[in-house]
Amino acid sequence: MDGGEREKEEDWVGLPSALQGIKLVDAPVLFFVVSHKAFRSELSSLRRGVKEAAENGGCNREIVFDLSRRLEFLKLVYNYHCAAEDEVIFLALDQHVKNVMPTYSLEHKSIDDGFRSNFHLLDSFLKKDEGTSQMFQELLFSLGTVQAMICHHMEKEEQQVFPLLMQNFTSEEQAQLIWQYMCSVPVILLEEFLPWMTFHLSSDEKLEVLDCIKVVISREILLQEVVVSWLQHDERSSSDPGNICGKGYQFLNELYTSKDILELYPHHILQHDKVCSIEASGAEVPINSISHWHAAMRRDFNQIIEELRLIRSSDSFSTLPLVIVHLKFSADVLIYYSNSLDKIFYPLFSELAKSNLPPCSRLVEESQIECLRRLLFFELQSSEQPESFIEMLSKELESLVEGLNKNLFVLESKVFAFLSKNCSREMQLWLLYTSLRMMPLGLLKSTVSWYSAHFSENQSNLIMENMVLECPLIDKSFISLLYEWVRIGSSGKTSVAKFRQTLQEMLNGRSYYLVEQIRQSSEFSEKFPDPSWDIKEKKSEVNPSSSSSVATAMHDASNYCAMNSHILFPRIFERVHQVQTRPAESGHTFLLSLESRPMDHIFLIHRAFIKDLEYLVSLSSNLATDFGFFADFERRFNLLYNMYQVHSISEDEIAFPALELKEALQNISHSYSIDHKLEVKQFMKTSMILNEISDLHDVASNETGLLQCQQLCLQLHDSCLSLQKVISDHIYREEVEIFSRFRGCFSASEEEKIVGHMLGRTRAELLQEMIPWLMAYLTSDEQNAVMSLWHRVTRNTKFAEWLGEWWKGVTGYCLPMITKVSKPAPPLDVDPLEVVSMYLLSEGTPSQKNTDDREAQKEISFETFGQSGSCIVDEATVGDQDGHRSQVLIQFQNEVDQKKCDETNDRFQGDGKKLPVKKSNELSHPNHPLVMNQEELEATIRRVSRDSNLDCQKKSYVIQNLLMSRWIVTQKTSREDTVTNDKEEIPGLSPSYRDPLKHTFGCKHYKRNCKILAPCCNKLYTCIRCHDDDDEITDHCIDRKTITEMMCMKCLKIQPIGPKCTTSSCNDFSMARFYCSICKLFDDERQIYHCPYCNLCRVGKGLGFEYFHCMKCNACMSRSLFVHVCREKSLEENCPICNEFIFTSCFPVKALPCGHSMHSACFQEYTCSQYICPICSKSLGDMQVFFGMLDALLAEEKIPEEYAGKVQVILCNDCDKRGSAAFHWLYHKCPNCGSFNTRLV
Repeated sequence: MDGGEREKEEDWVGLPSALQGIKLVDAPVLFFVVSHKAFRSELSSLRRGVKEAAENGGCNREIVFDLSRRLEFLKLVYNYHCAAEDEVIFLALDQHVKNVMPTYSLEHKSIDDGFRSNFHLLDSFLKKDEGTSQMFQELLFSLGTVQAMICHHMEKEEQQVFPLLMQNFTSEEQAQLIWQYMCSVPVILLEEFLPWMTFHLSSDEKLEVLDCIKVVISREILLQEVVVSWLQHDERSSSDPGNICGKGYQFLNELYTSKDILELYPHHILQHDKVCSIEASGAEVPINSISHWHAAMRRDFNQIIEELRLIRSSDSFSTLPLVIVHLKFSADVLIYYSNSLDKIFYPLFSELAKSNLPPCSRLVEESQIECLRRLLFFELQSSEQPESFIEMLSKELESLVEGLNKNLFVLESKVFAFLSKNCSREMQLWLLYTSLRMMPLGLLKSTVSWYSAHFSENQSNLIMENMVLECPLIDKSFISLLYEWVRIGSSGKTSVAKFRQTLQEMLNGRSYYLVEQIRQSSEFSEKFPDPSWDIKEKKSEVNPSSSSSVATAMHDASNYCAMNSHILFPRIFERVHQVQTRPAESGHTFLLSLESRPMDHIFLIHRAFIKDLEYLVSLSSNLATDFGFFADFERRFNLLYNMYQVHSISEDEIAFPALELKEALQNISHSYSIDHKLEVKQFMKTSMILNEISDLHDVASNETGLLQCQQLCLQLHDSCLSLQKVISDHIYREEVEIFSRFRGCFSASEEEKIVGHMLGRTRAELLQEMIPWLMAYLTSDEQNAVMSLWHRVTRNTKFAEWLGEWWKGVTGYCLPMITKVSKPAPPLDVDPLEVVSMYLLSEGTPSQKNTDDREAQKEISFETFGQSGSCIVDEATVGDQDGHRSQVLIQFQNEVDQKKCDETNDRFQGDGKKLPVKKSNELSHPNHPLVMNQEELEATIRRVSRDSNLDCQKKSYVIQNLLMSRWIVTQKTSREDTVTNDKEEIPGLSPSYRDPLKHTFGCKHYKRNCKILAPCCNKLYTCIRCHDDDDEITDHCIDRKTITEMMCMKCLKIQPIGPKCTTSSCNDFSMARFYCSICKLFDDERQIYHCPYCNLCRVGKGLGFEYFHCMKCNACMSRSLFVHVCREKSLEENCPICNEFIFTSCFPVKALPCGHSMHSACFQEYTCSQYICPICSKSLGDMQVFFGMLDALLAEEKIPEEYAGKVQVILCNDCDKRGSAAFHWLYHKCPNCGSFNTRLV
């Protein structure tokens, strides 16, 4: 049974449909997907080992060391895997599909940080004698986080990257990409990685990998045999995954001491007798052959320096690119040789020499490597000052070669001389071969072939003779491969020009890519810096607008081994985005102010998500010991789940598509949409654990059940940690790559429109949860900024009105805008005529009255008005709920003009009623509204209009109520009579039925179990529409906001309005399935939602499901009308056919192509005879068929001779352009758009 069949891959969800059933031979790039399976399997195996250690109460150092060894190998392999994707796969894909790779490169860095936390824990274990169960539990959590991040990342790649690679590359091109990857991995790691990978595969998958390798390496049979031998190595038959990792990879990391080589190979180091026999025989000591390679290295650098001098003196730079390519190759050879000295030769030399010899200095310093690489990087962009560049490069090379010659001399005379006397032939051969194996496969082939071409025949023969000697520690097939490369190189078939041309072809794609990235980089100057420029002071930062970081580009500037740079020299080539702080975590107070850009509020929402996730992690860590936190955790988790789901959908459907419409940013957001789907799965997984805990805790009574519950709590904490890390990293990448671009791509008004679309899909129930949740994480200034932004975006809607009615705490958050926009109904105890009368009295007082007193009276008079903010008079302003008559109105009746008084008395006495009359010096003022005649009233209105002490709203309020004063008196009197007569018994105190046979409560409009008490009439009605349709009531409609009481039709008790009956006999009897506390609407039959922007209830599933709210049109629309013609407050007008107000209409509305609206029924009737909008005269649809019929008709019609040839000037209603058309009595065709919807000018 294969290892892959033995390992249970817990997190494996299977390949996406686009990759299923495809063989590796047909799509070699799926070699990376096979690697994904190995990574998943190894991570699961590591987690099981750590879990067993945690359950067993800890373990010894041997187990910790084994875990550390396996994890280090996994990290090293995964680093090369990520580097290959960044610098081979993604680089190639970016040539065909832009903007895909940046987010994946950022994820690689985040995963690398996750590995570091694991090693930090392992280091703390190794410092102690034993690891405790708690320590291993922490390691389990940390490893679970890394596993979640890697699996999440790989699943994204399988859904997006690899299908794109298969679409854009042929099988041969894919094989070339895999070959580039293999050439970029050190041989010593490659020969251990391949069998490690196949261990986790089934037998059939192993055969597929073998066939794929034969396709990838089809031209070199010897190399193919070597790689196949690595895949089929006998040592890898072990069933323990911990034994799969070999020893060679340890030379590539920093986790060994100088004694490790002696421990790894103790029997092949010191064999003095054999060394003496070598010297006595006169044969060349194997290690001395390194001097030939040193000579070739010196010759290469000296030749390059000389060529640079010739180029500079000749002022001909045509050969400079080829020289630079050669220099990059030589620099890479030097770097890897220096690395092998540091990690193999010097440790062995130090251990054997003890203190007898001084320590060795490095062959090349890191600072020199850094300077040289930066110069090679800038070569790509320094086209304006090549002389300056060549001068700097020559000086740097001369300095490097000078130090190199000194170090090589010391190396040959001391280190190698000492090793040749103290190491056996086998050990010397092992040192030579291992130093070569530490080079990437591609670099090794080029190095051996190129340097062999510079050897003399005698030198080549000596090297090949040494290769014939047996070395039991090195694979024979690998030695045969090296022998063949030396033989081919020494044959003299490789010229300098041919070699450089080959190198340049390999770098062509990368060089083009780098030039593009450098143009986009804002961190470096477009011109080459001055020679005095200090390279070390330059620091790279993240440039969100580029497809990759500048540091990554520097790695690419080298050849096929460039991806190893940041692994070998982490301090120099550290990924530059590490210095970037996370906007959501660092805070965006500096970004958000009352004048901030609309999309900036996303950063605050992100911060709230991060803070809430931190709080959930904190709660989950305490659940295992204190279950009292469970209810709070469950509530917060469900709230966060809903918030994140809605936020993700709004990003996927609104923000991301808006950004994708920019041509340069296409494909930039697809990976983030995949993120959202995978994160929802992670939420669901956590939710399932939460449900299991809830179910188990309800029934768990014994110790076993409690122990299971505790284990589930630990799983929940593990899942929360993974969720926090995945989402936090996602938010960071999103802010760096996506939302940082909005300011540059959109204007403030365009951003407002995007935010409006996002809010327009958010239903009222979610807003009621989201607003307090978000405000809890913001400072006072940020609260004001967010609320101001939302009010600015929703300024054409009733959002502020809804917010004021629903959330009483809104006044604590601000805002001048709320009082300015919202218009709640005036309080019931305020009589508008009293306010107007007091204003007129103050205006007409004698001159001796102090002006300040008059101003004070005005302020008092309008105090209530200022709070209400409304100038609309409704039933609430006409009388209060108790129905008492305003004493002010009664007192001034006999002060009115005789004619108007008689008319008023006649009107009231028609019902047998008589008004009481009282004297009042104050109300006998000639400017009182009920005393004025028409001329006086008009003069008063003009005076009010000119009053500079009143703002526009107050002027409108006074003028409107002046005009309506007599109507108000009439309504007050009739209300009083009705209330007085019905004080003892309220009409309608009985149930009503929607279906009398089935005893279904309700009316013809709604199915419900209650009646509402109309405060204007003091009568019970089943619904508001029943009140408005009552034939006895013709002078008013009910104001739903004044309704405060209802009657349950089961117990017939009048009570405060609410969703359930409050009497004990009804036992919480529901009034309806749907209840809106704002609209006072009950319905037990249809799906209804309350729109927070219309501040009305409408039929449908709701915003975000079937409908969205357009903030400019202020209308709820079907999602199919997302693209439409916007008109500001387009529904706040009457239907052009029936003249009913459309915004509050109960009938379906038809949106016309021109942006106007009418009832659907009116539209159908109107279009039977017309095809143009009755408002703007544009065509109501596609009229091409009709216009074609008119063309045919006019073609057959003959125009009288006296009109033939005459033309008429017309204006087209459809395209709004003038033109001329042939004379006709009825039809004139527009010459611009072909429409017959025209008119004569």
